[in-house]
Amino acid sequence: MISLLKKAKFVLAALAVSCGIQCVSPGQGHRTVPVVKTVGGIEFVRIPGGVFSMGHEECGVSITEECPRHVVQVDSFWIGKYEVSEKQYCRVTGKCAGKGEEGAELFPAAGVSWNDAMGFCREMSRRYGVKARLPYEAEWEYACRGGSDTPYYWGAEMDGDYCWYYSNSSLRNTGRTVHSSREKLPNGYGLYDMSGNLWEWCMDRYSIYYYGESPEKNPGGPPRGELRVLRGGGFNDGAYYQRSSVRNAGGPDIGDRFRGFRVVIPDT
Repeated sequence: MISLLKKAKFVLAALAVSCGIQCVSPGQGHRTVPVVKTVGGIEFVRIPGGVFSMGHEECGVSITEECPRHVVQVDSFWIGKYEVSEKQYCRVTGKCAGKGEEGAELFPAAGVSWNDAMGFCREMSRRYGVKARLPYEAEWEYACRGGSDTPYYWGAEMDGDYCWYYSNSSLRNTGRTVHSSREKLPNGYGLYDMSGNLWEWCMDRYSIYYYGESPEKNPGGPPRGELRVLRGGGFNDGAYYQRSSVRNAGGPDIGDRFRGFRVVIPDT
């Protein structure tokens, strides 16, 4: 049974989205009425351009890769409301999993490498006449924060009503696992699972020290490097890794059950 507190959170989130930017939820910044379009069966939310503080608010030796915190400006763009689902991945690439029609629609495609995700974007671009790509890391964090400036997009403390992570993602007798994309509360832009469920690939190459040399406007990552950026934490990670500023990296040809992605379309 859903607790009264959890019910109240869902009601407040729905009211905030319905009444636009005048409604503000603690820790979530602005709640706007999402501008949504569908391309190839994928719902995209328009993220307005703006300026934000990127990175961790308390820098130190142990979190070099998230520091220094710096001001970044990004142009507007469209981003997937959900992580790309098994059904969507199957439709575009022909690589299909076995959860069935309904399950494939609800569950994000896991086990996807950076190369696989890029292949999906290329085929989607060709098929639907768009310029689909992965989000740049700055775009990803800007979209994840949803107007917030707190460690998590919902506030200063962990709240399992917003994401699947180590403490709430287990199913009886099966261990921790990926979950449906529509079960948790969205962020201030109406995006789901920006924290938790699956780590998400970004376009950028990865460098621990990139924030010290990143340009202020539309940073695109370092020019060299083998690893690619992963963001958002996953169902098998603790609360620390669900923070909006957390960075991770992986080899572009490695796709495991903890990795997925969402797609961006430039706002042109």
